[in-house]
Amino acid sequence: MNNDRTRRPTSARDRAEQLFKPAAPKPAAPPAKARPLPGTREMVTLRIDSEVLAYFQDGGPGWQDRINDALRHVAKVSSPDEGMKPDELNSSNDG
Repeated sequence: MNNDRTRRPTSARDRAEQLFKPAAPKPAAPPAKARPLPGTREMVTLRIDSEVLAYFQDGGPGWQDRINDALRHVAKVSSPDEGMKPDELNSSNDG
């Protein structure tokens, strides 16, 4: 009988290493979400009542801006342009 060939490891260290699997690497933390810049808009999907949508759309173009203004009013959030409308902006407003 040949003792050079053994089926099992002979050292205690080899036996211990067989019992443990290598540790799996920890998953990387998700990147932090960047804060939006002031005055920028984000595209979202929003479900609102059809009557509410019709009310704002009946006013013609700019209905999304009117919805945004109404939400700002209810949320008591000040407008980044402090109420200046595009047609009010001109060189006399520079200061």
